Amino acid sequence: MRKSWWKILSIVCVAYAIVGGFLMPAPDDIGILAKTIRNLYYHVPMWFTMIILLTTSYVYSIKYLSKGDLRLDNLSGSFIKVSMVFGLMGLVTGSFWARFTWGTWWVEDAKLNGAAIGMLIYLAYYILRNSLEDDVQRAKISAVYNLFAFPIYIVLIIIYPRMAETSLHPASGDTIGFSSLDLDNNLRKVFYLASIGWILLGVWIATLKYRLTEIKRKYEEI
Repeated sequence: MRKSWWKILSIVCVAYAIVGGFLMPAPDDIGILAKTIRNLYYHVPMWFTMIILLTTSYVYSIKYLSKGDLRLDNLSGSFIKVSMVFGLMGLVTGSFWARFTWGTWWVEDAKLNGAAIGMLIYLAYYILRNSLEDDVQRAKISAVYNLFAFPIYIVLIIIYPRMAETSLHPASGDTIGFSSLDLDNNLRKVFYLASIGWILLGVWIATLKYRLTEIKRKYEEI
């Protein structure tokens, strides 16, 4: 039980975010956002989770290149695969949000295009990884690829959007971030716990994916 406290916390926080996201009070006077501001509980934490998982994967890639332990490579690969799921959910929730605030599912925007390109970069990682049969070769090439992919991803979703002259997306180009808006405490109560819950859930799923990968690897060695 002591070792599983964070798993329990993730379930509680996510459940609270889902229930609180629909039932708890939220401001309805934030410009065109209106009640769609509730999507803040889901859309933003998805990207937080993806970044955390990719950062963890990046660290494991460096450790693999240093130590050559295939378990470290499997950890890196598992975290990337789960991060792609959260990235996809981030794109979907963002697309729905755009539809009800901007009137279209997608716009030519630095933030949106950068996020889509970043996802394609890691989709290429997944394809490359699955095209290599030798474990050591796959691990080395995947780790080196990740060393370049992660910095490029950060540039695409954080640095490049801020350099854009104009943007519709908050905290990009000439727009302000959510932290600059007059968000009430009810919104913050749900958002902070939602972020914690989704991040912990992502880590939990990634560790489960790693365990399954290790079981498969050891079975093939028999």
